[in-house]
Amino acid sequence: RSSDAPRSPPASEGPSPELFLPEDAAWCPLEYKKEDSEWDMASGEALEAIWEHMLSGEIDILVCTTIIETGIDVANANTLIVDNAHRLGLSQLHQLRGRVGRSSRRAYAYFTYPKLKALTEIAQKRLEAIRDYAEFGAGFKIALRDMEIRGAGNLLGTEQHGHMDAVGYDLYIKLLNQAVLEEKGEVIKPEPECTISVSLDAYIPDKYIPYPAQRMEMYKKIAMIANEQDRDDILDEMLDRFGDIPKATENLLNIALIRAFGKRCGIKQIRQENEVMQFYPEKIDFDVWTDLSELFPGRLRMAMAGEPHLNLKLKSGEDTLPFIHKMFEKYIEIAQQNNT
Repeated sequence: RSSDAPRSPPASEGPSPELFLPEDAAWCPLEYKKEDSEWDMASGEALEAIWEHMLSGEIDILVCTTIIETGIDVANANTLIVDNAHRLGLSQLHQLRGRVGRSSRRAYAYFTYPKLKALTEIAQKRLEAIRDYAEFGAGFKIALRDMEIRGAGNLLGTEQHGHMDAVGYDLYIKLLNQAVLEEKGEVIKPEPECTISVSLDAYIPDKYIPYPAQRMEMYKKIAMIANEQDRDDILDEMLDRFGDIPKATENLLNIALIRAFGKRCGIKQIRQENEVMQFYPEKIDFDVWTDLSELFPGRLRMAMAGEPHLNLKLKSGEDTLPFIHKMFEKYIEIAQQNNT
């Protein structure tokens, strides 16, 4: 940061608990003991020599600017402390974090900011993102989150970005694709919707995810579940970020999955009436439902009175949602066999 030599503590004071830096450098709360570790300051003139000392293990503590984000690889480095992290961009924070943990040694990265500092909304979102997306391969998720925070050029820029932030990146891209197809004059086949009403708690408790913005983010992701892989990915993410998943949140994930499968099976409504689950299809495929009824004898029956639908008799103590998921999987399997 500066070619000035670092100031040393007076000899009478003995080893200092702080690392003394030039006047124009920010204080870095690193503790060291002279007899245990050696440190050095990377300056413009001595950078190469000091870096060789770092690689060879002659010094243990390197104090420098964010220059180390540009591909520095020190396998033996296991601790990173970033001062005033609220001033850095999300990509910078991610790159800096990648400078440690590049071997089998357990690594630690600390992103600090001044005590009682009032962070801007954007700075807070960046620090939350770098904290939440800590798993291996999180770079893509961080890139998406960065686009949601600051926009992404003209196509997803100032005007559009407000909408993207409101609905989430994935749903925004889906809506954008639909708009492009409409402008090209292509006929968009409306996707069937499937509504579900069951006697179960299905939500994300405030105690599980206390921050409303993070809670809304997870609701958006859950709404986009289309298959088991999507559900499992979100399940893993929530376990990593927030810990063990409450039963109500697990129900919400399973309901989102059933809703996706219900649309594939042509079901427009699923409704629970006491101990009976009712399925209202757009159009009843008698061959498929007849074959499916034979797999669940005495439990699945057609009701033609009023609006045609199917009734599934529930068993006491049965885990209803996984059973419905299994039933829809069988429906899709039978339908595919009938079409071949």
